[in-house]
Amino acid sequence: MTRITSRQMLERMVRELAEKRARAGLVVKVCQGTGCLAAGAEETFRAFQEEIARQGVKAQVIPTGCQGFCQGAPVITVEPRGWFLHRITAADVPKIVDVVLKRGGELVQHFYRDPQTGKICRRPEDMPFFRHQLKIALRNLGKINPMDIEDYLAVGGYTALAKVLTEMTPEEVIEEVKKSGLRGRGGAGFPTGVKWEGARRAPGARKFVICNGDEGDPGAFMDASLMEGDPHSVIEGMIICAYAIGNCREGYIYVREEYPLAVKRLSIALEQARAWGFLGEDILGTGFSFDIQLKKGAGAFVCGESTTLMMSIEGKRPSPRVTPPRSVEKGLWGMPTCLNNVETFANIPIIILKGGEWYAQYGTETSKGTKAFCITGKVRNTGLIEVPMGMTLREIVQKLGGGMLEEAQLKAVQTGGPSGGCIPEEYLDTPVDYESLTRLGSMMGSGGMVVVDEGTCMVEFARFFLNFTQQESCGKCPPCRIGTYEMLQILNRIVAGEGQEGDIELLEELGRKIKETSLCGLGQSAPNPVLSTIKYFREEYEAHIREKRCPARTCTKVGKYVIGEDCVQCGWCRDTCPHGAILEKREGFYIEPDLCQRCGACLGVCPVGAIYLEAAGGEKPWSKPSPVR
Repeated sequence: MTRITSRQMLERMVRELAEKRARAGLVVKVCQGTGCLAAGAEETFRAFQEEIARQGVKAQVIPTGCQGFCQGAPVITVEPRGWFLHRITAADVPKIVDVVLKRGGELVQHFYRDPQTGKICRRPEDMPFFRHQLKIALRNLGKINPMDIEDYLAVGGYTALAKVLTEMTPEEVIEEVKKSGLRGRGGAGFPTGVKWEGARRAPGARKFVICNGDEGDPGAFMDASLMEGDPHSVIEGMIICAYAIGNCREGYIYVREEYPLAVKRLSIALEQARAWGFLGEDILGTGFSFDIQLKKGAGAFVCGESTTLMMSIEGKRPSPRVTPPRSVEKGLWGMPTCLNNVETFANIPIIILKGGEWYAQYGTETSKGTKAFCITGKVRNTGLIEVPMGMTLREIVQKLGGGMLEEAQLKAVQTGGPSGGCIPEEYLDTPVDYESLTRLGSMMGSGGMVVVDEGTCMVEFARFFLNFTQQESCGKCPPCRIGTYEMLQILNRIVAGEGQEGDIELLEELGRKIKETSLCGLGQSAPNPVLSTIKYFREEYEAHIREKRCPARTCTKVGKYVIGEDCVQCGWCRDTCPHGAILEKREGFYIEPDLCQRCGACLGVCPVGAIYLEAAGGEKPWSKPSPVR
């Protein structure tokens, strides 16, 4: 460990570490992000260590953060060849060490094969998933060991901080951020430079910087991946912000406790940054002092809202307060506070090094730069991506997502997490930027992107997200506390086949009023999934209410269960039914309507798909599932 006391010393250290990195020889980089760890990457990592030692191969094994291609977990990269191998289990390691590392050969079966062209892709840049990305915030993920500050320094880490502290005034830093056009990546999209400028102008002898790492959207893990895979870039961005706003010696990183890996790696990074002289007193010998504390949240979704998050840090009951005054004027403990999210801070060092105009060349007129997304759902390739603002949803789904899974037909893309909206297939050529998504009734949010197919019921989809936000409501304001509850009860009735005429109009009215009168962003955006699905998929609501049927064939409480003529008399359905509703007569099995609770257990066991749902009042089956395989 070496304490860096000057810019010259840092630059010398960076050069030495970069040269050492270039001479490293064979290096196996094993993804140790949460997704790969869940797929067994820890065992893969240990197997490489043991096998390299056993076979006497001269090679290093280092852990990295998320490499992005979660669909192929566990994944590894072999340097200096740059080969990318996926689905590598511990059982595959001995052969890889022998053939690839020891003899310089190839194992084609572990390379990605493009399903559309059949081409073998040896390197990430050969794969459509990576080729169409532009990584700025995620620039270091998968390339460095997040638990080794020397790896971060080897790629130029903390040189942006040195530049700021030795040759830029706070005003010049803010101006560079404003030139970049960077907007807050947490969802609201407020211009970052303008926020920093407001915090600097606010009078106060004590100010704070807060990093919001309370990422709670279902299906989103961008911030978690950054904190796990490149924590020092976030820390460096926060230190630069503290210098820019002035009178700031204290900062907080607020992370939900359900992110244990992020907490662990951030803790290590903070300790290393202090030991090397990037946090604490007299940073780089410039007289500037600043330190960061890690604050763990209890997992309340509402703590993603800035004023609520600050209440939590203060040890109070987390609930939002009325604004104005804004947080930059009166935030943590009543002091001026600058709060940005993880991805926003991760962009700052590279903007300082390359300039605001360099960053602003990417994106659209009003949405500059890039945005990280987590693409999940019914696509071939799920994972963590970063693309220029302005790329269309269709391009993301087709080029990066690899298109839909076999036999799946694209229906909609849901953006913005539980506070976002569903965008139907006909609007997928819309560019991804703040204004375009808002016009469609959705939002950018933190970056969740869920692709759904025709087998998804949009009424149930909206009910799922509203149920989440209703449970996560802090309960402070009646519009959110009572309004979302009433909307949820209506949706529960509709998917249970008990919807009534007027329910759709009532949902729309409640949704509009909740958006207009709720205290914070959670309540103001909670109706979005419902309102957007009514706007674009109204016929599905009407079918549930008027015809007592689910067009997507998934709501088991709608319609009547019937056993068809192709029944093979195996009796599995009768043995499985928990309600004793399947009876036998001379002609075969039948379902007694008065006993059937429409739980769907019989649908899952019928080997030939002979059980189906029949719309109320109709004899023609409207839903017939595929046979069990």
